[in-house]
Amino acid sequence: MIGLCLGLAGVVWAEVPTAEFTLAWNHTIEKIRWEEDYRVTSEGLLLGEARVKGSGAGMEIPDDAELRDGAWHYQRQMPPLQPLRVGRTPEAGDYQLCFNQRCHAMSEWLGPPKAEQPALELWSCAAQAVGST
Repeated sequence: MIGLCLGLAGVVWAEVPTAEFTLAWNHTIEKIRWEEDYRVTSEGLLLGEARVKGSGAGMEIPDDAELRDGAWHYQRQMPPLQPLRVGRTPEAGDYQLCFNQRCHAMSEWLGPPKAEQPALELWSCAAQAVGST
């Protein structure tokens, strides 16, 4: 089964057995929630729809975005990301991974964000089946 690996420089810190997920976070300054939907493929992570609940510093809403249910919805055409690199520091707060209709803080798998590990990579990988050894 294909899944999502979390780690850095190819070193796996955690595996999440999911083929689809939403990466969610709050903007560090504006405190506005962002969400990006991804599909895990053998080529990498494919970005689907993205949503943001407002605009502000460094948060320009694309011209083709549509306002629905209190958030701007849009899609960007990008090649598969392998890996997707994100910053993760105590000051910025934690990301959430949402799948199977539930959101989880990254800290559930990785512990809290640490200043000495300010980056995280997500990539597609062969995930262990739940219950296998």
